[in-house]
Amino acid sequence: MSLSAFDQLPDAARLWIFGADRALTHPDAQRLLAGIDRFLADWTAHRAHLTAARDWRHDRFLMVGVDETAAGASGCSIDALVHEIQRLEGVLGIKLADRASVTFRRGEEIDSVSRPQFADLAAGGDVNPDTPVFDNTLTTVGELRAGRWEVPARSAWHGRAFFRVGVA
Repeated sequence: MSLSAFDQLPDAARLWIFGADRALTHPDAQRLLAGIDRFLADWTAHRAHLTAARDWRHDRFLMVGVDETAAGASGCSIDALVHEIQRLEGVLGIKLADRASVTFRRGEEIDSVSRPQFADLAAGGDVNPDTPVFDNTLTTVGELRAGRWEVPARSAWHGRAFFRVGVA
């Protein structure tokens, strides 16, 4: 089965965002994308092929979407995706499935730190509610298209967790 184009997925398509702990070199990105493309081309749930697509942004964010109108991702199929991501992490020596980190912009640079490190940066004033963060907890392609991915910290869970502000 061939992959769909990410921009052809409907807004309701389910989304997973995996952020690498560092920017990937072009050869490493090509290896990652080739591996995930092979996986997605054969990705199934209860023996039904999933209509899936991926996107790659800023040399460090892998986005996987699945159109669940024909067949939905099951627990086992999601586990298979996570296992493939973990396999690729080992091959490339990176972290992609680490949900305990915070990814944000420092000027034009993108940085990724642990939550305690981000809390220290917030306490020291090095980051603030206006700091652009990447909210990798989005669950639909529509949320991504609506501009809810790279937002000021105050507009994502980061605002509540680190600055005690409500989400705008």
